[in-house]
Amino acid sequence: MKEMLEKARNCTGEISNLSTDKKNKALKYMAQTLRDNKDLILKNNETDLLNAKDKISEVMLDRLRLNESRIEAMAKGIEEVIELNDPVNIVLNEYQKENGLLIKKVTVPFGVIAIIYESRPNVTSDVAALCLKSGNVSILRSGKEAFNTSKIIVELLKEGLIKANINPNAVNIVNDTTRESANLLMKANEYIDLLIPRGGKNLIENVVKNATVPTIQTGQGICHVYVHKDADFNIALKVIENGKCSRPSVC
Repeated sequence: MKEMLEKARNCTGEISNLSTDKKNKALKYMAQTLRDNKDLILKNNETDLLNAKDKISEVMLDRLRLNESRIEAMAKGIEEVIELNDPVNIVLNEYQKENGLLIKKVTVPFGVIAIIYESRPNVTSDVAALCLKSGNVSILRSGKEAFNTSKIIVELLKEGLIKANINPNAVNIVNDTTRESANLLMKANEYIDLLIPRGGKNLIENVVKNATVPTIQTGQGICHVYVHKDADFNIALKVIENGKCSRPSVC
């Protein structure tokens, strides 16, 4: 794990200085690589599903389960990131002092972002794409239930990076899915610039309580829909049904 962290740290300069065109080209290759290898992804996902059977709830199994349409949604998700504006090198503010010194506030990448998440393999491609577009190196720590699926996804994303002549160490996955690896990430100040937990209440509380690296505390999500008395109730019902009944297993 230390070797992986060192390789990730060493390529931050290269990744942070990639042009928008080069990042978008890599994302295009990454999306297509997922499409071209959907059978391989499904094979690894079936292994995860078999290993997790009778060990996690049906809701968690559904979050873990992939099919061709969900893999296509993952690929499209990467392509949607291509359409986003590049968030790097935006001048937020600038002014010149009386002595002629020009001062600018400019957006820059964090460096290395680590993400700890649970049994949703689509998070793997989502996070990797967003990190690359923002010029960051990603360290992905999947839950053990989704590890085989997440690992093959990362291997395929690395293939896309190589096709675009970008250092494949820009996207990484932690092979150890025990709590020890999560605890190490929380305290890897020498290597990690930002840690984001994406999961349940216990995971988030654990990170907030024990991490010494900077973290972003994510919330539990919005669980209610408020409908104003003057709203169109036919539209409101469609919104509620779509948001709350279309796939309840999604958190």
